[in-house]
Amino acid sequence: MAKKSFRQALNEALHLEMARDPRVIMMGEDLTGGAGAKGVQDAWGGAFGVTKGLLDAFGPERIRDTPISEAAFVGAAAGAALTGMRPIAEIMFVDFAGVCLDQIMNQAAKFRFMFGGRAKTPLVIRATYGAGSRSGSQHTQALYPIFTHIPGLKVVIPSNPYDAKGLLLQAIRDDDPVIFLEHKMLYDTVGEVPDGSYTIPFGEARVVRDGKDVMIVAIGRMVGVAEEAARQLASEGISACIVDPRTTSPLDEDTLLEVAEKIGRVVIVDEANPRCSVATDISALLADKCFDALKAPIKLVTAPHAPVPYAPNLEDAYIPTPEAVSKVVKSIVKR
Repeated sequence: MAKKSFRQALNEALHLEMARDPRVIMMGEDLTGGAGAKGVQDAWGGAFGVTKGLLDAFGPERIRDTPISEAAFVGAAAGAALTGMRPIAEIMFVDFAGVCLDQIMNQAAKFRFMFGGRAKTPLVIRATYGAGSRSGSQHTQALYPIFTHIPGLKVVIPSNPYDAKGLLLQAIRDDDPVIFLEHKMLYDTVGEVPDGSYTIPFGEARVVRDGKDVMIVAIGRMVGVAEEAARQLASEGISACIVDPRTTSPLDEDTLLEVAEKIGRVVIVDEANPRCSVATDISALLADKCFDALKAPIKLVTAPHAPVPYAPNLEDAYIPTPEAVSKVVKSIVKR
């Protein structure tokens, strides 16, 4: 199986699905280098190089650069989905979703309910998230808890190239609005990815690593952090199981509960701020439904409840590290 980057995996998914289904279109800022701008079109392939080659393959009618107005193009994409198209709207940074939250929260997420289940909204909103790129606090937030909270949205957070491709193909084929979040620091990570088309169902967690002493639930980029922590812990005789939810809505409660009940110790690693987060939601779920199986308190390793700092040393300290995860794991395993 060929090794490909996270970025390449996403690009392949877009190429495959646009070739398969002429109803799939894309819209967003700088997807082709800026509509009307001088110079070579598609010079970048979007701000992060994910859409490279799509313009040449499918033309400007299906790959549309838009004005800098998320409210306009996300609203247009939501409307296009109602008419039978399958649009993909790219928000450059998820932080900018604030200016189109009404279109997402009060329109796209509600169409199926408002029209008695007769309306489909096959809309994918792709966006980058996460700290580590020195982009400042307005471009680095992990806002998936906000979208997870909203009924009617499906929220996807891939952690590796294989999942990125399979989950994006599934998202484009889904008949409900999907928020598809890509961590900026994962774009250059490499893994084995098949050349052809495949899908990964939503609501099915992945057991990344088996273990017997502690269950580590990790989200998005934090899966890699958890894997490094597990290697550190293994050298000290502690066996860690890692579970990647893949999607936070729907959430695979069955796998989380099954593993938590079997092991009895849980650490949740989440880059999002801790208040009202996915980590606290999973913690509450496990405490409620498998309390008697727990051998120690559920522990969280998260970013602090503060904006992401711009100073490099402070930004590095803000992000959960393998060492922080290892320390928390040892505190409950050795109780």
